[in-house]
Amino acid sequence: MRIAALPFALLLLCACTPNGNDAAKTDAEAQAPADAVAATSTHEFEPAINAADFEEHVKTLASDAFGGRAPGTPGEEASVDYIKTQFARIGLQPGNGSDWFQTVPMVETTADETTALKLDVAGKPQVLKFGSDMVIGTRTGKTDVNVKDSELVFIGYGVDAPERHWNDYAGIDVKGKTVVMLVNDPGFHAHDAKLFDGKRMTYYGRWTYKFEEAGRKGAAAALIIHDTEGASYGWDVVKNSWSGPQYDLPAKDDPSPRIPAQGWITGEAANALFTGAGLDLAKLRAAANKPGFKPVAMNAKLSFDLKSTSIEKNSRNVIGLLPGSETPDQAIIYMAHWDHLGTHPGETGDNIYNGAVDNATGVAGILEIAEAFRKAPTPPKRSILFLAVTLEESGLLGSKYYVAHPVVPLDKTVAVFNIDALSPIGKAKDVTIVGKGSSELEDLLDAELVGQKRVSVVEDNTAAGYYFRSDHFNFAKAGVPALYLDSGTDLIEGGKSAGEAAGKDYTANRYHKPGDQYDAATWKVDGIVQDLETLYSIGAKLANDGQWPNWYAGNPFKAARDAMRPTPAAAAK
Repeated sequence: MRIAALPFALLLLCACTPNGNDAAKTDAEAQAPADAVAATSTHEFEPAINAADFEEHVKTLASDAFGGRAPGTPGEEASVDYIKTQFARIGLQPGNGSDWFQTVPMVETTADETTALKLDVAGKPQVLKFGSDMVIGTRTGKTDVNVKDSELVFIGYGVDAPERHWNDYAGIDVKGKTVVMLVNDPGFHAHDAKLFDGKRMTYYGRWTYKFEEAGRKGAAAALIIHDTEGASYGWDVVKNSWSGPQYDLPAKDDPSPRIPAQGWITGEAANALFTGAGLDLAKLRAAANKPGFKPVAMNAKLSFDLKSTSIEKNSRNVIGLLPGSETPDQAIIYMAHWDHLGTHPGETGDNIYNGAVDNATGVAGILEIAEAFRKAPTPPKRSILFLAVTLEESGLLGSKYYVAHPVVPLDKTVAVFNIDALSPIGKAKDVTIVGKGSSELEDLLDAELVGQKRVSVVEDNTAAGYYFRSDHFNFAKAGVPALYLDSGTDLIEGGKSAGEAAGKDYTANRYHKPGDQYDAATWKVDGIVQDLETLYSIGAKLANDGQWPNWYAGNPFKAARDAMRPTPAAAAK
């Protein structure tokens, strides 16, 4: 919720005590549950960012006791209570007025996994089973979605981009039909650097865009054909992410278009479907990578009865505040998402998705940076807001809700630093900027790296669209400069080959799998500590020198920032 009782600056000025400060710490600690404080009192945390403190946070958040940190479960209660208790222990103030929490309304929808897609393909039946052949769900909140004899249309990549003179829906009305499309965007599979952004995914390549566009066009259902290269992850990731409860903001809090049913099909299922319809998927894929592609009717119809349970619930963002000593109405945000995929009761063996790297590391990171700021000899001139958001794994919903209901107005938000999935693989000669080439925050980072004899690099797999897959993106769309820094890959021990091998191993064996667990025997967090120190230094500079960083010229988010950016006179007030 927004602060309404007092103007934000006045509220912060009233809340401040000299040096940031012991009175605030006492008040905050008084609000923390005694049992939660006791549960975290055995470890002696140090003021400086360090490996032992960082690992203590990760070990706790990624423990089985937190059940995989799914929103709307006991794992949420444990997670948000832990974060709030740590914010209080550190000496932050509640960041949402007098409240540590920002309530995020959500709709929890769980599809019946006995649902099957029944296809009539050129007069012959095909059946796709949930999990092995396809996944499907609804964002409408309805408990029963029925589709009967919906005609299938192949629409290439499902992109309508006027500024690129590209429309995969040209010449066809898909109202009531089921659209079938490729993952990623034009140019990717063709290896054409001149088509869209070549290997670098644009927002048109994201599955979220594809489903929204299908909704705008009035389709009854939409199916994306999975391929590991184009998606940048295997089918198991899709299956695990789409199984069990799925979360959305209520429609009133999210104006994006919604389609009655949406899902994915495996590459094998797609090949059987297209072959049965007398179509060559490989040739159609090639045609879809050329300007002027026209949709293709598939001589196939789809029917299904998708039953779901739908419950309205609430989840919570956790917000801690360190008020600025001179301009407390202006704030820098450090952000990480606390949620993960929870526990999957129907799975045999280890069914807890602990999410140690993704994203206990990020939450531990903002806690360590918060401690360093709070215990610094001189408080920052600008406020520092620490934001642990929910529902990232469900479509960046917690950060989307915050951006729509900010506790610090966006035109007073100086910058956002997002921490999501740091790699415990040791020190590196580089750091990764996801979406490198975006904003002047990169200049601050590069200046800091000079003294460390390190360099910044763009992410290895630009085709994966990571820039659009984490919470900073909601701030970016609103115009606030945001930096998404990730671990480096040119390791001190082992070089680039070791870093790349570690990344591939994580994606194959742990990403969105039960194997993403804390392992004291194998984790090397000295590189993470160095990266956190770097993020702290950049934020400290911004907190004290009065800069208002902007997007680079030509960036699509610059216009929004220019419209909100205060004049020098306004910034000084």
